[in-house]
Amino acid sequence: MTHPEAGPASTDPTGGDDGDATVAGDADRPPAVANPRRALAVVIGVVFIDLVGFGIVIPILPFYVRSFGVSDAFIGLLAASYSLAQFLAAPTLGRLSDRIGRRPVLLASLAAAGVAWVTFGYAGVSGARFGTVAALATLFASRTLAGAMGGNIAAAQAYVADITPRDRRAGALGLVGASFALGFVFGPAIGGLLAADPVVARADALFPAFVPATAYSLPSFAAAGMSFLAVAIGALFLEEPKRTRPAGEHAGGQTTAIGQFREALASATLRPLTIAYFVVAVAFAGVQVMFIPYVADAFGYDATAAAFLLTYVGVLGAVNQGVLVGRLSRIISSRTLVATGAVVLAAALVAIPATGVVDRRVGDVAIGGPAWLTLPLVTLLLALAALSLGNALVNVSLATLVSASAGDEEQGAAFGVTQGASSLGRTVGPPLMAILYTVAVASPFLIGALLLVPVAAAFRRAGD
Repeated sequence: MTHPEAGPASTDPTGGDDGDATVAGDADRPPAVANPRRALAVVIGVVFIDLVGFGIVIPILPFYVRSFGVSDAFIGLLAASYSLAQFLAAPTLGRLSDRIGRRPVLLASLAAAGVAWVTFGYAGVSGARFGTVAALATLFASRTLAGAMGGNIAAAQAYVADITPRDRRAGALGLVGASFALGFVFGPAIGGLLAADPVVARADALFPAFVPATAYSLPSFAAAGMSFLAVAIGALFLEEPKRTRPAGEHAGGQTTAIGQFREALASATLRPLTIAYFVVAVAFAGVQVMFIPYVADAFGYDATAAAFLLTYVGVLGAVNQGVLVGRLSRIISSRTLVATGAVVLAAALVAIPATGVVDRRVGDVAIGGPAWLTLPLVTLLLALAALSLGNALVNVSLATLVSASAGDEEQGAAFGVTQGASSLGRTVGPPLMAILYTVAVASPFLIGALLLVPVAAAFRRAGD
């Protein structure tokens, strides 16, 4: 990957490092699509629908693994299989979208993800017929395919960069982040509802014999339906943006994941961003993988209760990423926002296991209002609010810096390699954090907090 200053449409030549100033000539460039507002709305809608499907499955996944009577370490390994495939695929999908277009990459990956979710729903059938090994093999195969297709976020972010002036990209990328958050508002709530016993019983009475109706298959099939719906909407309304494409089959440097990482680590601009994506992903893995088992073990919550907590986090994330971060980026540098977000996120990770201590010390002590509004629950909700804020500050600001680091013809490749770094972190982190959880419940969260300290320090120095 070339250095950002090598191309004519690079970052601010006056020395701004956050991509917040308009590049000379950027405002005069013809629009990449006929109607940029509609195009932005469509791609955000496609990402939202896809993430609703992803969010539907999250509340049931740890319980699905536990239903086969295996160790919690398999929860981490299953998450790692998804992320490893995403790590290998994201740079390729990003580079491919630079070459053949954003639209075909997005549509093809969404369709394949739908197939993966259908397969995921049949793992229970595999287990009943062929045993636990077959069930786990089905889970891992489906999650691997879904992970490879999950690399399409690089193409979606590059699409937004194509149609948005540089001075507005922080806000636009924040909207993409908000669509993620909104997906986690509706997705887990739908998943929790579909996993409820009355819904499962009703589905079992309606489905044909060859379609399993369980608390695990129904959310999986719903996720597949959302992926196919996103394909239909994208096929009908998503316009391919006009942009500068690399000349020649091998233009733009390395095409393999390892080759692109070598180029990124050799770039003074991309190196700290790539490393930050990796470290943040490892640090956050404890929450991503072990939060639901934690609230199940510490508070006795089932999949439906856990889904409501995820919905709460999603609501906060939508506000933080869709409104707050975009406004803050106009007055505070993106590097400073990354440093601040890392500190807030670290504090939240420390606070989460502390909520279990509160629960053991005081029990279900109501603080007024509804009987379910207890002191331990309030402390957990406050910790999750901080978690959402820190995550929004870090991820949107890092994405803004990535966009500013690459020329217009390499947006897909830049997002692909950094998303790949994040996927690699989510490959390393989940098995490690799951094993640590079996040793000491608080350790995944506390170690994650420690990992964020050097990130905060590095970006705080860079922002001075």
